[in-house]
Amino acid sequence: MKPETEIRKEKLNNLRQAGVDPFPNDFVPVHTVEEVKLAGEKAASQQNQEQADGSHAMQIAPDQGGQFVLAGRVMAINSFGKSAFLRFKDATGQLQAYIKKDDISAEDFAVYKQMDMGDFAGFSGTLFTTRTGELTLAVKNLRLLSKALRPLPEKFHGLKDPEKRYRRRYLDLIANPGVKEIFVRRAKTISALRAFLEERGFLEVETPMMQPIAGGAEAAPFKTHHNALDMDLYLRIAPELYLKRLVVGGLERVFEINRNFRNEGISTRHNPEFTMLEFYQAYATYKDLIELSQEMFAFVAQKVVGQTKIVYQGSEIDFAPPWKSMSLAKALEEIGGLDPAWLGDREKLIAFAREKGVPVNEKARTGKIVTKLFDVLVEPSLVAPTFITGYPVEVSPLSRRSSKDPDLTERFELFIAGREIANGFSELNDPDDQRGRFLQQMADKDAGDEEAHSMDEDYIEALEYGMPPTAGQGVGIDRLVMLLADCPSIRDVIFFPQLRPGS
Repeated sequence: MKPETEIRKEKLNNLRQAGVDPFPNDFVPVHTVEEVKLAGEKAASQQNQEQADGSHAMQIAPDQGGQFVLAGRVMAINSFGKSAFLRFKDATGQLQAYIKKDDISAEDFAVYKQMDMGDFAGFSGTLFTTRTGELTLAVKNLRLLSKALRPLPEKFHGLKDPEKRYRRRYLDLIANPGVKEIFVRRAKTISALRAFLEERGFLEVETPMMQPIAGGAEAAPFKTHHNALDMDLYLRIAPELYLKRLVVGGLERVFEINRNFRNEGISTRHNPEFTMLEFYQAYATYKDLIELSQEMFAFVAQKVVGQTKIVYQGSEIDFAPPWKSMSLAKALEEIGGLDPAWLGDREKLIAFAREKGVPVNEKARTGKIVTKLFDVLVEPSLVAPTFITGYPVEVSPLSRRSSKDPDLTERFELFIAGREIANGFSELNDPDDQRGRFLQQMADKDAGDEEAHSMDEDYIEALEYGMPPTAGQGVGIDRLVMLLADCPSIRDVIFFPQLRPGS
């Protein structure tokens, strides 16, 4: 038996030899499947009559022009020789069509005989309902619009392997109807975030994706080179330092929704290219953003799923405020089992990490060890929305020091379903303190910390012109969509996630 692709290529040649263009570009659909189905429902409710002749329940006239004119991808063909039922779908839905040799031209019927599942076709005709009550288009004219040379995945057994789905997302969207809904929710999520901030006077801006200094977060960057300028550049790991420059310039409420890039591992929660929302508000503190976050997430959930309660991987999560809040120290004590007296004792922290099997860099400073313990022992337990506050200065180089404890910062991280969703803090606007933090980061980098910040003299100069008291926050949009779409992997919510080379 010939391979399917070879058979389809023969059909393509047959069409061309018959003078039929298999890839025309002059057909314009007038109606959508959704519109046709609404017309059918309207006619059914108006007429409400029994099937008359054993094959047609009713004839339904089109809204305009004498016939309905649609186009879509053929998803199934059930041939009976001189007639056939086929199913096609457009962006709005799927519809059955009936082709009868006596009802269309010989040329159109010959084209139909060369068609396969996966082809795009244009149809015009009138509507009727079958004896089983299914709305169907009685085809009067047929056009092949694009010949598919490869077969679609088999409906029940094809394209289930996650790797194949991610590599060929276009087939995933065709074979698995629920995938489209995930990305519709993604679009609605971004739209709702934007609307929420704009209603509160935030201005959407764009800042550089290629930067001379990688900054704004502790992460390893991707490096590239600009030939004309003969200089190295970095794909940004965060837009933070540029957004705060805009606050210095007088834009008191700004936000950006765009891509960040981090040269780190790939997992169900990490993709090296991901989408972030970052926003900054002058004359606000991290406490203001804690309140704002609860309002924002509840607003987004309501817009996207119609309520504040969702079910994520079997766990019910309610975005309605108020949310739980606790300090990092208290969380480590109550959930992680750490004696609070050990928080400042580096040796005891290392011994505790060994006891619990938590891998830590024993050369790291105390703050790094504490947060690593939190990541392993506490984070997975935080299912309901929970704010964790009181992060050490050592791991918060851009955050304002706490007025109550100078070793801690006015910072929070938001955790939902056992993962970080957002990070916010009162911004450090003291240029001398910021310079000292950068110098410590440079020392950490020299000691082997590849994720430590570099010195950014231009940013310090901007602070020296004066930045008002400000609070800022970042939200991982991919992870938020994972929650709202009930997806276990970040790859499920990114159209084309990064993968290892493969077939």
